[in-house]
Amino acid sequence: MPFAARARRSAHAIGVAKPLSLYVDLHGTGKVAEAGLEKALGEVMDLSPRGIREHLNLNRPIYARTSSYGHFGRAPDADGGFSWEKTDLVDALRGAVS
Repeated sequence: MPFAARARRSAHAIGVAKPLSLYVDLHGTGKVAEAGLEKALGEVMDLSPRGIREHLNLNRPIYARTSSYGHFGRAPDADGGFSWEKTDLVDALRGAVS
């Protein structure tokens, strides 16, 4: 069961490791409480810029292919392209919100 059809956003500032805010708006598609998912995201994933880069393995030259046909809604590639589309934290998030 998915959490929702649409998900989250965070706000970061230069020189600040943790996000200034984390806001989950499930746009009426949620299967769990938004506040619970906000809390779980912070527990399950390091949301610092470094944590996001490392989890998604973004320090590689994978961006040229994102210049056509969009950045989102594409399957993750075997070589790590479109890694932001991975769903590898679903089980950990389910455990954190239940």
